[in-house]
Amino acid sequence: MSLLEIRKIVAQVEETLTENGRPVGGTARKVAVAGVIRNPYAGTYVEDLTPLYDLGAEVSRILVERGIALLGVSAEEVESYGKGAIVGTAGEIEHSAAILHPRFGAPVRAALGGGKDIIPGTKKVAGPGASITMPMTQKDNIWDFDHMDSIEITIGDAPHADEIVVVVCLGIGGRPLHRIGK
Repeated sequence: MSLLEIRKIVAQVEETLTENGRPVGGTARKVAVAGVIRNPYAGTYVEDLTPLYDLGAEVSRILVERGIALLGVSAEEVESYGKGAIVGTAGEIEHSAAILHPRFGAPVRAALGGGKDIIPGTKKVAGPGASITMPMTQKDNIWDFDHMDSIEITIGDAPHADEIVVVVCLGIGGRPLHRIGK
């Protein structure tokens, strides 16, 4: 039985065309796709959080598919990724860890046709309108400096106290005008 209840999905696409007065000359596009989900353990301490592992896999599968479509490229062309979560105030930080870590990454990697390195992420507890800035790295080489970046998202009415905002971030092209090498 699925615990996943999505209230809304919010997506943000960012494409940089010029930086510091210079044309980027290539594609520098990234997307953050957020699902606002009900936290089944809001307001309750639960020792066994393993049901949230599957919830993480289920929501990441939905979000990564939306993100690939919004980038407008084939899945294999996605170069960087990241993740994050904001737990509403009736939840706890461990709820986001259970969603983001044990099983979240496998559906993302499967959808992208790869991803050797960890999916960097961040998490926090906050109320509606909180922003979250998520790190992004190259999916197959975390030490590719040109793809070390971040993206921020805010949803005005989320998370409610009993919700979690779960985010998948994807990118192509790295940072605009990157030039520090690999």
